[in-house]
Amino acid sequence: MAKAIREAYGEALVKYGRDNPDVVVLDADVSSSTRSALFQAACPDRFFNVGVAEANMTAMAAGFASVGKIPFVNTFATFVTTLGLLPARIFGSYSNLNIKFMGAYGGLSDAYDGPSHHAIEDLAVMRALPNFRVYAASDETLTDWLVKRAIESKGPMYIRLSRDVFPSIYESGAKFEDGKGKVLRDGKDVTIVTCGVMAGFALEAAKQLAAEGIDSRVVDMFTVKPLDKELLLESARSTRAIVTAEEHSVVGGLGGAAAEALAEAGALVPMGFVGLADCHAECGSYKELLSKYHLDVPALVAKARETAARGKLL
Repeated sequence: MAKAIREAYGEALVKYGRDNPDVVVLDADVSSSTRSALFQAACPDRFFNVGVAEANMTAMAAGFASVGKIPFVNTFATFVTTLGLLPARIFGSYSNLNIKFMGAYGGLSDAYDGPSHHAIEDLAVMRALPNFRVYAASDETLTDWLVKRAIESKGPMYIRLSRDVFPSIYESGAKFEDGKGKVLRDGKDVTIVTCGVMAGFALEAAKQLAAEGIDSRVVDMFTVKPLDKELLLESARSTRAIVTAEEHSVVGGLGGAAAEALAEAGALVPMGFVGLADCHAECGSYKELLSKYHLDVPALVAKARETAARGKLL
């Protein structure tokens, strides 16, 4: 049975951090939500509840990193990438310190708390920072690997996590690489390039498109930065149409990164973009918000159908 991504994150912190004395965990008084509370229970001497002081939390993490520790800073994605942004820029990006920024409740997953708590610009913000690597977890297996990788690799990293349970995409023990996306399904008419929980929606959309005679490739571009440009270009050549799908604004996120890479390479390919249309979302149930703002399976099917048709005209 699939596991909530935030739960998988808390368990992975304990799994890989318990026996590593360099791992320290900081939280902005939301540890029961981020599930860093699991690490607190296992390693109380290496857990620090900073309170609702996101900038201070990041500055404290910089101190830990400067003496060789591996600090994980935890709060909701919208706060770690806004209130925590100035120290993230100075200590993470400019100073290149080994701080791991964990953005909980990514996208619209903090549904009922509304636009003040929705994270719809975090990927754009963090990928603009030099030296940062940016990832979005699509299921519990990838989440586990991302935590392990964060501990093993040096440098600042931003990982977006969701709150809810989503279908498992990867089998336990699946192999991942930094800077390399994963082809989840092959096809010849259109490539749907996704990140985060949209990957599962894209697979379901591909099944529905197949019933219409549209053969869709699905790529989990969980590594938003560095972007897998080689896979992106190969997909453009193979399918002649690209759709990006993200639980994020259409401005500056995965879609923007893909368009930049294709334009730089001179790839002439129709593109479609699934994401929030440069707007904030209101309060409501998560499922209803995804539907209203065209981030669900029907929206993916419609956009892929339209973009694939444009590709056939070239």
